[in-house]
Amino acid sequence: MQEAVPVGVGAMAVLLGLDFAAATEVAAEAAQGEVCQAANDNDPAQVVVSGHRAAVERALEIAKAKGAKRAMLLPVSAPFHCSLMQPAAAVMNEALAAVVIHAPTLPIVVNVRAEAITEPDRIRALLVAQVTGSVRWRESVLWMQGAGVTEFWEIGAGKALSGMIKRTASGSVTRAIGTPEDIVAAKG
Repeated sequence: MQEAVPVGVGAMAVLLGLDFAAATEVAAEAAQGEVCQAANDNDPAQVVVSGHRAAVERALEIAKAKGAKRAMLLPVSAPFHCSLMQPAAAVMNEALAAVVIHAPTLPIVVNVRAEAITEPDRIRALLVAQVTGSVRWRESVLWMQGAGVTEFWEIGAGKALSGMIKRTASGSVTRAIGTPEDIVAAKG
């Protein structure tokens, strides 16, 4: 992914206080012939844009003028989840071509589509699509809530996703599992 866009050419920024539709409009206005896309739909009022650095910087100013509570660059090494990552998507496609993917025991909710899938060929295609596609996290959480999920476990370091889930799916229970002690505590 780092080879797809040289350091400094691309950027990502978080827009707080705008929904996905508003952030998409901001990105389109900021593009001005460059790439600027809504890359992560995190929760009802947090969207990340990604693309050429100058376009993303323009998006910061446009977002503030359109009422964003906060808009700031993110400390990332590349503009992930936008069309600038197409070279990385091609490499991913090639790498996955020979990988045998079996149907999962349980459906996988893929955030590039905000739906559950089980078909190995779709899993492969959507893994590639995720490289350049928007992360539809908010919609994925809403899909899971609609399917009856009431408890979400965030496994890894931190609690960022748990916060996004709480802001998206009211009434849901979240657990952040980051250490062996958290696993013991979760077992109750």
